[in-house]
Amino acid sequence: MTGSRRRPVVDAMASEQLAGLDLETLRAYRHRLEAEEDRVSYWRRLVHARLDLLAAGSSADHLLTVEDLVRILGDTGTGGTRRALVSVRAADPLPELPELSEMWGTEVDPHDPEQVADAVERLTDAERQLTTYRRALHERIDEATGELIVRYRADPAAALSVIPQE
Repeated sequence: MTGSRRRPVVDAMASEQLAGLDLETLRAYRHRLEAEEDRVSYWRRLVHARLDLLAAGSSADHLLTVEDLVRILGDTGTGGTRRALVSVRAADPLPELPELSEMWGTEVDPHDPEQVADAVERLTDAERQLTTYRRALHERIDEATGELIVRYRADPAAALSVIPQE
């Protein structure tokens, strides 16, 4: 997300909902949220890649080549490249979006405009749901981060407790 959407560190605020958690539990909670955000981002990227493949396949007069696939799957549209998230395994289940489970098992003829339009509509809906969920995760991560910052500012030595003791 862009910096303008996320709360800056200097604006960190204590959280009433998280105030009752001890420091270790708060860190674990934030870690679980970040892991879930990685998983959702991974599936969101897969949805984007499938949309890109459908667009490329429906406009191509030839079979897609390996070079075409590298370009489609690697290009973000902003000049950057997509990078695999190594913390997500391919065996991880899809988020609770029935549309995605159904879409992954559905063959789409790239030269059938009706099939492509239906697939694009369903994938776009799934992408919206993933984006909404991801945004909510970011808000919760920001809240947990803010609570950690407030605690560390009040007790800077508490930040050292993550360093393993010998």
